[in-house]
Amino acid sequence: MKRRELKIDLNCDMGEVPEAIADGTQESLMRSITSVNIACGGHAGDEQTMKTTIEQALGWKLAIGAHPGYPDRANFGRLELKLPKQAIADSVFEQVRALAEIAAGCGARVVHVKPHGALYNQAVRNRELAEAIAEGVARWSRDVVLVGLAGSPMLDVFREADFAVAAEAFADRRYEPDGTLRSRKFEDALIRNPEEAAWQALGIAERGVVIASDGSEVSVDAQTLCIHGDTPGAPEIALTVARSLREVRVKLGPLSTGSN
Repeated sequence: MKRRELKIDLNCDMGEVPEAIADGTQESLMRSITSVNIACGGHAGDEQTMKTTIEQALGWKLAIGAHPGYPDRANFGRLELKLPKQAIADSVFEQVRALAEIAAGCGARVVHVKPHGALYNQAVRNRELAEAIAEGVARWSRDVVLVGLAGSPMLDVFREADFAVAAEAFADRRYEPDGTLRSRKFEDALIRNPEEAAWQALGIAERGVVIASDGSEVSVDAQTLCIHGDTPGAPEIALTVARSLREVRVKLGPLSTGSN
């Protein structure tokens, strides 16, 4: 019997750390991935980092996405904030619009949007936040894929807002038994070992499962896998994950608006 072809997107959050752009770390990551999520002025990023990251991504033929977060650069967008729904929608719109304008100037197009940090994690369970994200993006365009945590209600909210969606899982983050990400306040929240990250990625791509912090098996049906660009040793993690997936004939390819 012919084996069903497996395909997955490998994405990475970028444009967040100027030093990683300057020293070549960011571009070395691009050799292993298929999509980039670019910080667009909220938690990190400015006009120059956006432009440079877009130009690098074009050079590697990667899909370009916006990565809006809470406008809280002091805490890198990883602190939970209590902002009015309209303020969040306004902020998301301005961030996505800013990246899209720079992308257009570079001859590129934004094809997906993935929230960042605390905004993402809170929207997993908070319908109002997920609605605010969708509203902000829709004010710019609905012709993009919205990325959210696999198995979470936020994806339903995005679908209800008439967006194509992509369920996301993480190669370099540990999970809780309920399918949410383990909080970064725990020392073991990040997976820093490239082989361990690759093992988790294979479990997600081939079997649709991860092993949670308590040892239980959690179902994770994902179309895209994330590797954080600011994780220590990220280029080696990305290389090992990509190589391991290809070795078992998982095809790596970017998201499209045909995602569901």
